[in-house]
Amino acid sequence: MISVKDSLKIFRHGSIEILPENELIQKLNLGKPLRIKAGFDPTSPDLHLGHIVLISKLKKLQDLGHKIIFLIGDFTALIGDPTGKNVCRKTLSLEEIKKNVKTYQNQIFKFLDSKSTEIVFNSSWMYKKNALDIIQLFAKTTISRILERNDFWERFKKKNPIFIHELLYPIIQGYDSVKLNIDVEIGGTDQKFNLLMGREIQKNYQQTPQVIITMPLLPGINGIHKMSKSLNNYISINERSNIIFNKIMSISDEKMWKYYELLSMKKIEKIKILKNMCNLKKKNPMDVKINLAKELVMRFFSKKESEKSYLNFFYQFQKKKIPDILPMISINIEREKIFICQALKHANMIKSHSEGFRLIQQNAIKLNTKIVDNPKYILIKNKEYIVQVGKRKINKLIIL
Repeated sequence: MISVKDSLKIFRHGSIEILPENELIQKLNLGKPLRIKAGFDPTSPDLHLGHIVLISKLKKLQDLGHKIIFLIGDFTALIGDPTGKNVCRKTLSLEEIKKNVKTYQNQIFKFLDSKSTEIVFNSSWMYKKNALDIIQLFAKTTISRILERNDFWERFKKKNPIFIHELLYPIIQGYDSVKLNIDVEIGGTDQKFNLLMGREIQKNYQQTPQVIITMPLLPGINGIHKMSKSLNNYISINERSNIIFNKIMSISDEKMWKYYELLSMKKIEKIKILKNMCNLKKKNPMDVKINLAKELVMRFFSKKESEKSYLNFFYQFQKKKIPDILPMISINIEREKIFICQALKHANMIKSHSEGFRLIQQNAIKLNTKIVDNPKYILIKNKEYIVQVGKRKINKLIIL
């Protein structure tokens, strides 16, 4: 049996916050398996690598002997999580949610042990509630408490609409923890308010409040915002193996280390050694990135598919062929035109305009397979371009 001290190291690894940590230590000292929950709203058909950050954490805690509660928020998906949104989310239909639920169930056991994982749906208790039940639940907190949430407060100050049903989301998420008698809930840093609401609602139902663990958000493949389907910067685990491989290879060398830290099964000490060797130019970052792509494809598919994807990548890029499917980056511009260096900086494909000028002088930037020799080359709004920067960065760039 692993000691509390060693167990705590695994809980801490990769986490941003454990609140309150002293309560987690108390729970671990009881020597009983903890009920650990993570919730996922089926707002899209596929899980992506951003979800896998949480699921990988769940797997490590499951290996310690704890019970994993994988909550599919098919009821909360009807509301739409307002986290990080300055407008109301589009409401999904019941048919869309049911379709997405099926794919989640098929995908989750690629990572978690089915014997130690309980899949639950919050519709199974929320659909049974009558009007009186709902009123009593919503009486457990106040509007002023809900407005402490940054998303809502910013919208309130800017006089942007806040719909009543959106205010209910964190309360219902908190009630899920009551219904399941949760010891620990895990979520991204953007979920901190919702997770803390779970503690508050549990106290109001005379339960021991859950400990919350926040995890870092995985940046999307363009390295600007968090990975999200709505931003089209994601890597779905259900995509073809060669697409996943190519998308990982499109990540910048700088952002690659965040992917290693959050997704790789390598020990953090080994990752630090690899990073140091790259900084000292004793290892080529491209080779290190290839190993990451191989590892992830092998986890989602097989060793055979991993090698096949690598050979496909090697053939396309070493032979200077354009891959069949490219990761896409969308940028929004106010005017009808934009200079190429401005567009590439906006897309996070270069760090600065001066870098863009230098690369153009070196014939290192191509547009639709042709070398760009003019730093004042103009891209047009509502068009798509295949842009290659150096040997490794190649994307479909969409100007909106």
